Amino acid sequence: MRHPAVYLIGAGPGDPGLITAHGLQYLRAADVVVYDHLVPTRLLKYARQGAELIDVGIAAPQAMAQEAINYLLAEKAREGKLVARLKWGDPFVFDRGGEEALFLHENGVPFEVVPGIPAGLAVPAYAGVPVTYPGGGDTITLVRGYEDESRTLPNIDWASLARLEGTVICYAGSQQLPRILEALISNGWPADGPAVIVYNGTLPSQETVPGSLRELLGSVRESPRKREGAILVVGRVVGLREHLRWYDSRPLFGKRVLVTRPRDQAAELTDLLTALGADSIEAPMIRMAPPEDPGPLLHAASRPEAFDWIVFTSANAVDAFMTALLDGERDVRALKGPRLCTSGTATADKLAAYGIKVDLIPNEFRADAVAAALVATGSMQGVRVLLPRADIGREVIAEQLREAGAVVTEVIAYRTILEDTQREGDPDVYGMLLEGRIDVVTFTSPSAVRNFAKIYGAEQTADLLKNTVVATIGPVTADAARQLSIPVTVQPRTYTIPALVDAIAAHYAPTKSTKTA
Repeated sequence: MRHPAVYLIGAGPGDPGLITAHGLQYLRAADVVVYDHLVPTRLLKYARQGAELIDVGIAAPQAMAQEAINYLLAEKAREGKLVARLKWGDPFVFDRGGEEALFLHENGVPFEVVPGIPAGLAVPAYAGVPVTYPGGGDTITLVRGYEDESRTLPNIDWASLARLEGTVICYAGSQQLPRILEALISNGWPADGPAVIVYNGTLPSQETVPGSLRELLGSVRESPRKREGAILVVGRVVGLREHLRWYDSRPLFGKRVLVTRPRDQAAELTDLLTALGADSIEAPMIRMAPPEDPGPLLHAASRPEAFDWIVFTSANAVDAFMTALLDGERDVRALKGPRLCTSGTATADKLAAYGIKVDLIPNEFRADAVAAALVATGSMQGVRVLLPRADIGREVIAEQLREAGAVVTEVIAYRTILEDTQREGDPDVYGMLLEGRIDVVTFTSPSAVRNFAKIYGAEQTADLLKNTVVATIGPVTADAARQLSIPVTVQPRTYTIPALVDAIAAHYAPTKSTKTA
């Protein structure tokens, strides 16, 4: 039995979360990912490490380009590779997925089609328009108008379309859009009938323009958009938008937020921001690396019973210590002896992920409060404390505990390294800041602030961010920003990622309740 070598996968209309579970499974397994330019970059992050990624351009290429894609798919399959062909929307809806499938069939290459959510159905839903509704007509008509940049209208019986009185959904290219509107009006569709144009549908940059057919025709004539396609929805169902809109009414919709966390730790912040409608832009300032000399960490992790307390001041320290502990002959039972303290709930949550409960969390989520909380538990004279920390970690806790009589062992658990300033495909953060196209810059550690200044220039950084909302996770990070004359606008009362996102949302709420630093 031959297994498919090529999977033609519908990636959905833009939102990475709209790919099907089946499609995501094959994307993760693929050796080669061949994708349309409209497929979101965030979706490509699900490809396995080392997979070959090939961008083949627009979703519906011209004949010559399409032929090259066909041969590329067959060639990669014949090399014995599993190929995921990511198609915008659905492979068989106003796309050339059928041509690709037929070519593979004729050349004896086994394939499978994984349907996707068509833009014509998903985009109206994200605009708050149900494509069917009782009393809204009994038909849905999809009209193609994307495939070239000419002004040629689709070959449609427009008069018959008007008589159907259902919902018309047009995949409207920028050149065709005014002519489609003209054709609808001149062939019997009421000029004052409701319609909506949706640009960048299902994405944080989605723009929804409602109006009558006449109003929209005037708008696209006066302000044509170069090479920007849209979904046009016409019919009585459009009138429900003001009652059913949800996507573009979220608290951070339309806001671009820069996430400076390390690449492998950005997901929580990015996902929470995206859930509130923000356009999250990842630009890591730092990355974590093992200590240059892992010996002290490995030695400490091999004998946790030698300490009365182990103090963790970051989730990174937890991961580094637990990796050292579990890589040896021991497991979490080795931690039954020492008591455990964390500087905040996020760090405690990281320990909980290993099935370990924390004995002490200070009331105030900052490193300076840790020593005071430990001293409050009783005399620290002769108490043995292990402090796994970053190579550039603050020494305040160790100093205060030693002053209280504790015997403190500090070990470097990880290093904080300046991230590469730009990788291929990364956004031009500097240019976006200069042009005012970033609304919020987030910092979750002092090192991210300092490295931001190193990358973009210490003297220029304050000026670069003067018109941008700067959100820091806590007072220590805020202090690092102030030292560089960076104005801090948002700081949560609780120093966690969810609290930071809530504070940003509150800043943009009609009644602002954020704590201003």
